[in-house]
Amino acid sequence: MITPLDIQNKEFSRTLFGYNAKDVDVFLDEIIVDYEKIYKENIELKDKISMISDQLRQYNTMEETLQKTLIIAQSTADEVTSSARQKSENIIADAELSGEKIINQAHEDVRAIKKEYENLRREMFMVKARYQSFLQSQLMAIEDFFSFEEEKNIDSVQEIENNENIDQVEV
Repeated sequence: MITPLDIQNKEFSRTLFGYNAKDVDVFLDEIIVDYEKIYKENIELKDKISMISDQLRQYNTMEETLQKTLIIAQSTADEVTSSARQKSENIIADAELSGEKIINQAHEDVRAIKKEYENLRREMFMVKARYQSFLQSQLMAIEDFFSFEEEKNIDSVQEIENNENIDQVEV
């Protein structure tokens, strides 16, 4: 292959009417062959450059798309995380509120049971007092009855004795 330095240093032999035409034609033929090779190679390289440029644009487009996709995925993940965190906070708050309601209801139930217990104790005490009072009054009635019967019997016995004494005195 002819280099630019070969072209620059080429010297033709001189003839009467200038340069030797045969030497010039041979040199030009060599230049044409090399020029065609370089021209074809240049076209092939330009095609390769064009193809590589297209691929590069395609890869750059894919890279941009991937970056946008990653950004969207990251924002979506952040939103999902935020939403999940918010839902968990809501669930916890609802659970705490529900727990407080259950505890308050349990306290109310305990108070109601204690109040009912106290009422039952008072009623039992009153029933016991009434029953005790009833029994005491019955005992007193029985005692009165028996003491009245005894007095009656004593009076009857004394009357009988008096009558006997009177009968004896008459006899």
